[in-house]
Amino acid sequence: MKILSSKAHGVLDYLFAAFLLLSPTLFGMEGNLCTITYVLGAAHLLITAMTDFELGLIKLIPFRIHGLIEIFVALALIGLAFWFYNNESEFGFYYYLALAGIILIVFIITDFKGEKITHTTKRP
Repeated sequence: MKILSSKAHGVLDYLFAAFLLLSPTLFGMEGNLCTITYVLGAAHLLITAMTDFELGLIKLIPFRIHGLIEIFVALALIGLAFWFYNNESEFGFYYYLALAGIILIVFIITDFKGEKITHTTKRP
């Protein structure tokens, strides 16, 4: 069921990036967990800002490609969760599994085939 428009997806993306960037402080993260979370937050913010949708600022990445990037990121986060598990970080394991789950759910419910944004101006 595709219930999320590109605009709503954009709002969630900016909120998600903010959550990632605040997480190290909110949860007292240290070391690799802290660094990777900051990098992920900055990358998510950059990709969102560069996406060709209503809330994109630079509009270089097609919205469908944005969705594919999110799928690859979610899969990478699952792998990262298990890396943290093997390095005895239970919080890192559950944190990154939850992030991957959120990204996958948002991907599944987003309408990536909705109206295409055009950059032309209409003339009378």
